[in-house]
Amino acid sequence: MVERFIGQTDFNGYDDFVRNFKVRVPENFNFAYDVVDAWAAEEPEREALLWTDEHGRERRFTFAEMKEQTDRTAAFFQSLGIGKGDRVMLMLKRHYQFWFSIVALHKLGAVAIPATHLLTEEDIEYRCEKAHIRMIVAAGDPVIIGHVEKARPHCPTLEWLVSTGPDIPDGWLDFNAGIENAPAFVRPEHPNSNDDVMLLYFTSGTSGEPKMVAHDFTYPLGHIATAYCWHNLRKGDLHLTLADTGWGKAVWGKLYGQWIVGADVFVYDFDKFVPADLLHMMEKYHINSFCAPPTVFRFLIREDVSKYDLSSLRYCTIAGEALNPSVFEKWKELTGISLMEGFGQTETTLTVGNFPGMTPKPGSMGKPNPQYDIYIARHDGSRSPVGEQGEIVISVPEGKGKPLGLFKEYLDDPELTGFAWHDGLYHTGDVAWRDEDGYFWFVGRKDDVIKSSGYRIGPFEVESACLTHPAVVECAITAVPDEVRGQIVKATIVLARDYVKKAGPELIKEIQNHVKRVTAPYKYPRVVEFVSELPKTISGKIRRVAIRATDAVNRATDSVKNSSAAASRKRSGTGRLRPGHC
Repeated sequence: MVERFIGQTDFNGYDDFVRNFKVRVPENFNFAYDVVDAWAAEEPEREALLWTDEHGRERRFTFAEMKEQTDRTAAFFQSLGIGKGDRVMLMLKRHYQFWFSIVALHKLGAVAIPATHLLTEEDIEYRCEKAHIRMIVAAGDPVIIGHVEKARPHCPTLEWLVSTGPDIPDGWLDFNAGIENAPAFVRPEHPNSNDDVMLLYFTSGTSGEPKMVAHDFTYPLGHIATAYCWHNLRKGDLHLTLADTGWGKAVWGKLYGQWIVGADVFVYDFDKFVPADLLHMMEKYHINSFCAPPTVFRFLIREDVSKYDLSSLRYCTIAGEALNPSVFEKWKELTGISLMEGFGQTETTLTVGNFPGMTPKPGSMGKPNPQYDIYIARHDGSRSPVGEQGEIVISVPEGKGKPLGLFKEYLDDPELTGFAWHDGLYHTGDVAWRDEDGYFWFVGRKDDVIKSSGYRIGPFEVESACLTHPAVVECAITAVPDEVRGQIVKATIVLARDYVKKAGPELIKEIQNHVKRVTAPYKYPRVVEFVSELPKTISGKIRRVAIRATDAVNRATDSVKNSSAAASRKRSGTGRLRPGHC
C-alpha cells in the first residue's frame, strides 16, 4: 500500500531520506476509500485494529470488518442528513466507535472534529458556536452526557446527539442501534476534492482561546513520514500510541500513517493511567512499537520494568513535550531502546524528528522532515546561524502551494491565519537552536522565553535540570518580574509523594543548589513554589500562561495589601520591615 504513495521505500541514512522521500498525491484523495476500503478489497483478513480495555475486554477488527462497520456508520449518519461539509464533533475517548465514526465522516465528505471527553459545558458551547456543529457523537458516560445536555440549549446549530451507550438519555440516538438498522450505504458521487476541509481541531489553548485548525483531505498522506519514517512501522507491526482520540496525536499514531503502512493499531482504553497496567498490556499483547509523551515515560521508569517481558518491543518514539535527557538515559538503561523524539503541532504533521539511521542526541528534537522546508529564523526571517536561538518557521513560497501536512487555515479567521502565516513563512511560535550536526534543540514558546540580566533562558532547560532531582515529579518554569534583573526564574513544582512532608525552605535550597550544579548557575530558579498539581490544557500540556496570570493577580493583591498597610502605619505612626525586604 505505502508503495502507491512514495516512490522510494528504503533509505540509506538521513541524507538519502532528504533527497528521495517524495509523496505522490492522487486527485480527490480520500483516506476512507483509497486506504481503508482498498485494504478490505486486497487483504480483507488483515487486522486493522486491536481494541482492549482496563476491564479485560477485547475486540479485533480486520480491514474487511472495518469497511463494513464504517459503511454502516456512514449510512446511519447519511439517514440523519449528514453530508459533505457538515461538521460533527466526536467525544469518544478511546472507544472503537471513534474509528467507525471518523472514517465514516471521511466517506461522506463531512468534517470530523475530534474532541476530548474532558470538555466542560462552556468548552462545548464555544466549539458549537465557532464551528456551527450539527451533530455530536459521544461516549455514553454520565459526565460527558451531562456537559453536552447543559450546553445544548445554547447551541442552535446542533441537531443530533448520538450516544454509544450505556447511557442513552431521552432526545439522544443509540449509535449501536443506528448502525445495526442503517439502510445500505450509498457512496456520494463526489465526496471531496483535495482542498476541502476534512478535519478540524481546536488547539488546546496554552496561550489564549482555542483556535480552529483546518486540515484538508491530503492531510493523512502527510503522516506517511510519521508512521513509516519516524515510528519505523512496517506491514503487520502492532503499534500503540497512548493518546486519547480527542487530540491531534491520536491521528498521528492511531490511524492515518499506520493504516497506510498496513500496521495494526493497538488501543488500550482506560480511564485512569496506571503505569504497571500499561506495562502488563505491552507484555501481554507483544507490542512492537510504542509512542507516548515524556510524562508517561517518567512514570514508567519509576516501575520495576524488569518484571515485564518487553522483548517484542523494538521501537519507541516520544512527542507532545520536550524530552528530558535523564528520561532518555533511564529508559535506555532499562530496555536497551533509545527514545526517538519528534516535534510537530496541531497545525502540522511531524516536522522535526529522530529518524531511523540517525543517532539520537538525548534532549534533541532531531532533524527536519524533508516534506517541509523548515529552519530556525531571526526576527527578519533570515536563517539563524549554528548555535543561535530563533523561531522555528516553515517556508511556504508564494505560488508554490503549501507543504503536504501543513494546515489549510485557521477556519473563519483570516486575521489570525495572516498573523501566523505571512511573507512566505509559517511561524510556529516555538523557539529552538541548531547545532553543528543539524540537530534542533527546543527552548520554549516565544512567550515563555525568560530574559534575565541580559540572558535568554529557555524554560525547558531549567525544567530538565529540576526533574533530575528525586523530589520533583513535575515542574513548570516561568518568569517573575524583577526590578533589578528584569525577570527572574520561578519553578512551580509538584513533589514526589515521599517529599511532600519535606516541603519548605531547606528543600527549596536543595533544589536550587541542585539546578546550579546540573546547568549554568544563572539559570537556577530564584523563586520556588510547591503545588499539588500544575494547570494544564485538556491535552495535558502545561499552561504556563495560567501560572503567570495567577502570579500577576497575587502580586496585585499583595500590592493592594501593602499599600493599605502602609497607609495604616502612616496614620498610626508605626511600621515594620517584612523579612527579606530590608
